[in-house]
Amino acid sequence: MTKSWSASLEHGEYEDDRELVIKHAIEAVEETQSGTYVNLVTPHNFGNPEQYLTSILNEKFHDILDMKYIDQCGCGGHVLRIYK
Repeated sequence: MTKSWSASLEHGEYEDDRELVIKHAIEAVEETQSGTYVNLVTPHNFGNPEQYLTSILNEKFHDILDMKYIDQCGCGGHVLRIYK
């Protein structure tokens, strides 16, 4: 993506498949252009994505990312902003 954007990974098949959330989160970061960010919106039932996603992204992208937990959405999901 050439601009900042959001990837909704919180409903449907994502709600019960943490590995799919992780896989598509990695793909979303790969698609995000340097100098922009992607908001990863993750399912409520997996909890705060800082607990299971940030270490995987840091390992995959070798600490070239800045990450910030934004908040829990009104819909129940969690938003993790990834700056690339």
